[in-house]
Amino acid sequence: METGGIMTTQTLGVEKSRERIKTRINMGMGMGIFLLPLIWMDTTTYFTLTVAGISLGMLIFLIASGLTLIFGLMDVLNLAHAAFFAFGAYAGAAVLNGFDSLGWISTASLPESLLYLVSALLAAGLTGAVLGIATETLVIRKVYGDHLMQLLVTVGVSFVIVEILKIVWGVNNEVVPVPMGFQDSFILWGVFIEYFRVVAIVLGIGVFAGLQFVLKKTKIGIIVRAGVENREIVKTTGYNISRIFTLIFAAGAALAATGGIMMAVFNQAVDPGMGDQFLIFALIVVIIGGMGSVTGSFIGAVMVGLSFNYVAYLIPKMALGVNFMIMAVILLIRPKGLFGKE
Repeated sequence: METGGIMTTQTLGVEKSRERIKTRINMGMGMGIFLLPLIWMDTTTYFTLTVAGISLGMLIFLIASGLTLIFGLMDVLNLAHAAFFAFGAYAGAAVLNGFDSLGWISTASLPESLLYLVSALLAAGLTGAVLGIATETLVIRKVYGDHLMQLLVTVGVSFVIVEILKIVWGVNNEVVPVPMGFQDSFILWGVFIEYFRVVAIVLGIGVFAGLQFVLKKTKIGIIVRAGVENREIVKTTGYNISRIFTLIFAAGAALAATGGIMMAVFNQAVDPGMGDQFLIFALIVVIIGGMGSVTGSFIGAVMVGLSFNYVAYLIPKMALGVNFMIMAVILLIRPKGLFGKE
């Protein structure tokens, strides 16, 4: 018995050491991407691109975190995620256009701009949640465990949602009014930083912290992780795992939708097909970070945002391709991603 206890303690010690080494390697790779551009750039340009890259990474994280919940935790291949992103962008833009028609957007102070943005985020999140509940209840629930059918039906759902967007708002790009408070900037260490980029960074960090807390420190998080491992055992304890999974799907769709309106404000425009490009980014992030890892998605999103901005400045045509290269290299070193379970 004593020998068994010693062996168990030694095994746990080895596992903890491996985890520490893995974390250091992952952080080292991230710092490498973070610092490498200093070879070619002056300090001011570097900090400007870094702030822009981190804010872009946080926007990508919003859609990637939703994909992590749905794909990583529920094992559902959801290609309708891009459509949730686009629908959320239009829903939030409609709220901002409503404020603009009253003349409030062009004269908004920073606090008022934050209030208008929060209203748009709530509208987008609610829209995404409703779409998520409808999709999971009517479509996904019938194809759990069948990845091929999940791909087919979610592609169909995506087409339907995009066509609805075209019918309601048209096929052309729509301008999104940006509250005046977000058009201002401040100077930090000689770098002009737009207030909206700071809001995007704070929102991304807040969503990351919130997801970590819910999944690791709350009862619902424990049930979710247990349900992923063995749904039947959770059912026997009296919990309605189907309802819980519906809420997870709704939360993932809501995150995608809020990411949509944030990206719409960032780009100052919306179009029905805007979700497709960012779904590619989100998939890259989820694969880099490791399936089901919120921490991995967060680190992966920062890496993608930074590398995209750095390379777009140095070699614009390579901006998207470099992220595929990073993904390929990481998969060669760690096939399950940076924080994927072995």
